This record gives sequence, C-alpha cells and structure tokens, in this order.
Amino acid sequence: MSLTSTPGANRLHIALFGRRNSGKSSLINAITGQDIALVSEIAGTTTDPVYKAMELHPVGPVMFIDTAGFDDEGTLGEMRIGKTRKAVDKTDVAIVFFCGTEFSYEKEWVAELRKRKIPIIPVINKADVIVNSAGIADAAREALGLSPIIISAKEKTGLDRVREELVRAVPEDFEAKSITAHLVKEGDLVLLVMPQDIQAPKGRLILPQVQTIRDLLDIKCLVMSVTTDKLEQALKTLAQPPKLIITDSQVFGKVYPLKPAESLLTSFSVLFAEYKGDVSSYVEGAKAIDGLTEASAVLIAEACTHAPLSEDIGRIQLPRLLRKKAGEGLTVDIVSGTDFPRDLSKYSLVIQCGCCMFNRKYVLTRIAMAQEQNVPICNYGIAIAKINDILDKIAL
Repeated sequence: MSLTSTPGANRLHIALFGRRNSGKSSLINAITGQDIALVSEIAGTTTDPVYKAMELHPVGPVMFIDTAGFDDEGTLGEMRIGKTRKAVDKTDVAIVFFCGTEFSYEKEWVAELRKRKIPIIPVINKADVIVNSAGIADAAREALGLSPIIISAKEKTGLDRVREELVRAVPEDFEAKSITAHLVKEGDLVLLVMPQDIQAPKGRLILPQVQTIRDLLDIKCLVMSVTTDKLEQALKTLAQPPKLIITDSQVFGKVYPLKPAESLLTSFSVLFAEYKGDVSSYVEGAKAIDGLTEASAVLIAEACTHAPLSEDIGRIQLPRLLRKKAGEGLTVDIVSGTDFPRDLSKYSLVIQCGCCMFNRKYVLTRIAMAQEQNVPICNYGIAIAKINDILDKIAL
C-alpha cells in the first residue's frame, strides 16, 4: 500500500445488475476500454461478483462490480443471486440493465435499490441487435419511472451518456470525509504510537496507519511516529506536548497513563469508527458491554480474511477482555470478510473491526441491519476503550 494509491475501499463502487446475457460485462469492457470481464453469448457466464479497480475519467478511482444475472436458476443460481444481493450492500451507484418488457425481476431489484437510496442508472445494451430498444425504454418509463439510456457496447454508442450519468450520480459527500480534520489543524504536532507486531510484518504498515499518515500530511500537520516502548522517551524529547496522540487500541492501557494532560488521545480504530461508520451509534452500542453475562453471545466481525495470528486482536485479545469482564462462559462467534449473518437476534452485541477494507456504504449497511434488529453494535477501538474505562476520556 503506497501513500499515493487509492485503496479499494475508498473507491466509488459501481455495481451492474441485470438478467443473464443483458450485456453487463460488455459494458464494463467498453466503458473502461479494457477486456476486464469475460463476455460470452452463453447466459450465466458471470457467476460470482467480479471486482475490478479502475480509473474512470472524469469520475476518478472506481470499483466496478460485475454481478451474476438476477434471473439465474437452480440451486447454484440461488447461491449466485445471494452473492449478488450481498454486492448491493457495497454499492454506491447501480447500473440496472433492461432487455425486455417483462419487468418482474427488475421491479424487485429497483425497489430494493430505492429503499437503500442507491442512485440508479438504467440502461439498455445491445442496441445493435435488440430491435425494440425504444419500446423497452418506453415500457420501463411507464412501469418503473426510469428512462433507460440506449447503448451498444459493441459499437461504442451511448457510452458518453453513461459516463455523464455516473458523474451526476456520485453522492455529494463521497470521499468528503477526513480521518482527523475534526481533531487537528495545520501546524499541529501529532504523535503516532504504532506497535510493530505480527499484524504489521517487517517492512510494512497496516492500512489504517498509512491512510491516517496521508490524511495528516494533507492537513499539513507535523507528524512523529514511535513504537510503544519508545513513547516515554519521545515525549521527553518534545519541546511541547503533542496536540494529539493516535495509538493502536490494543495498547490504550499502556499509552493512557503516559499521556500529557494537554494532549488528546485516540486510536486508529476509533478514528475509523466515524470515517467508515457512525461513531455515535458505536458509542451507544458499547454501553451493552456493561450488561454482558456468561449467558450472552457476542459476534466479532473482521473485514480481513486471514489465518488466525498469535495474539490476534479480534480472535484472541478482544474475546479474552470480554470474558474477563463478563465471565468465561460468554459465547463469542467470529466471522470474517463478507460472511456476516443477516439474522443477528441471538447476539447481545456486535463488534466490528475498523473496516479499513470495506467501503463506508457497506459498513453503514451493517450498522443499519443491527439497529433494525435492536442489536447494539460498536467496533474494536470503541469496545476496548469502554472495557478500559476510558471511552469518556478519549477524542472521538
């Protein structure tokens, strides 16, 4: 991860939804000018969603999601449709394909997208072979209130209009957030305390550290980085206390006692609670930690899919802290990646990681799911601060 490249989770996620063989993959290839997606006349060529990061002028860095047809059939077809539904959770802008005048599937998917307030760009591809494109467009306007753009990916017609609509559809606040601007300003000294452990192999920084450093440099802060064991020495060398100290949540207990009274303290995970999610919802959700008992069940959700590591914060440290507080009988379930259950009713609390690998749309979808089921939700940093009784003493 470099300081100049755009992480996949920070790209505008553009998902393509439609029936099999409606021209989704060919549109991606045409609009990007590359053979990214497999194209075939055989219906159902695209199975699992395909994610491809691109630079799309004039939109900027985007992530295209090419999905399986929502009219897929059979047992495998149902599984593919299930994965397509999960792609909706990450979608910032949806391109919906129409290829006939029977709209049973399209009505269902358009209704779901509208419910989630996801901008919709309707298109009719294959205008070079579909003889009734105008009639399909008229029917879509009457049935769904959508006016499809008629295009031919093969002949490269109508693509400029699709790009124009993509520009218009970008949410006004997309990527407007700063990670740290609510806490610091130009010229402020910020001290980063960054344990270099098994989570960050030699020669690498973890993504939240990289993104936070870049954000601070953009604000023109003075940035100093140390490992936990050098914190006390670093503070003694400074002419004045730092305006802000940012640390790993797992060392809150070590850093807080050394913090100068004048300095604000937060963690990378706490910062990402707002950057990727909704910090007020997380703070409210963390209150449930006080009510956990041995009869409770907690879900820990990691964004990354990796083999368990020694002293892994999500799989080892956090469950240990929770059981120390609630009792050894506390049930802790762990999921990773997008393997997030739709039914959360069995849980007293959901704790997410910082979600640096997910786009904000997906994180907010998870928060909404939990709230709809009246299940408290927070993230690693907020939970650890609560367990350490310093949640009211750190900067959010």
